[in-house]
Amino acid sequence: MQTACISDEARAAVPPLFAREIAVAPVSRSSPTGNRFLDALSEPGRGGLLDLLEPAPLTPPAVLVEAGTPARTVYFPVEGMISMVMPFSGGAAVEVATIGREGIAGLPTTLGGGGSRTRLVAQVRGRALAVPTGAFAGQVLQDSSGLRDMLLRYSAALFGQVAQVAGCNRLHGNDSRLARWLLMIRDRVSTDSFDITHEYLAQMLGTRRETVTVSAGALQAAGMITYGRGRVQILDRPLLEEAACECYAAMRAEADSVFER
Repeated sequence: MQTACISDEARAAVPPLFAREIAVAPVSRSSPTGNRFLDALSEPGRGGLLDLLEPAPLTPPAVLVEAGTPARTVYFPVEGMISMVMPFSGGAAVEVATIGREGIAGLPTTLGGGGSRTRLVAQVRGRALAVPTGAFAGQVLQDSSGLRDMLLRYSAALFGQVAQVAGCNRLHGNDSRLARWLLMIRDRVSTDSFDITHEYLAQMLGTRRETVTVSAGALQAAGMITYGRGRVQILDRPLLEEAACECYAAMRAEADSVFER
């Protein structure tokens, strides 16, 4: 299987831990944050966690956490999307999971592990709420909001996504996998139009950029999307869902199950 390469620029574009240049209102205990995980927590523990959060930008192609490095920060995306990328020798990499406003990025260190084998990359521009890993781990230990149980359910769902992607990449065609990934991005960024680079699409499919051109062209010719100059517009979601492989519905159901108990 062919893989796409991440440039040295992408690896070097690490943003400040908490950037002040983005306009984000202070986190309110009484208002929804926009992150589904945070908003599903109960009081009083939810308020204690919210008090620790700071705004952080998601600016592609910034590397938020490098593979093999313990995460210093836990991210709760509010807008935009973070990719979990598996790097290989020679600079090649393949995306194994996506994290948007439904979840959390930076969990392995929090759960007691060291550095993860995956790299966290800001893939779609937006913003997140962030907390130092140590402070978040302290909240998990106190756990007066159901945080630990939800964290375990979310971790299981994320692992399920990684496993599903592995099978999908082996069994399903490029066009159906591209349709599935575009739907997953749409669910995470909550808009039908988003910026996405040709390099990322190749990384997403684990294939050459020429293959991306063919698959995106097929979806565009069928009236499902438009794609040009690094921007995707979803035109017909029901048709795109028909084109997607079975993995989209399976992963969406698993993600929703985190919040159904």
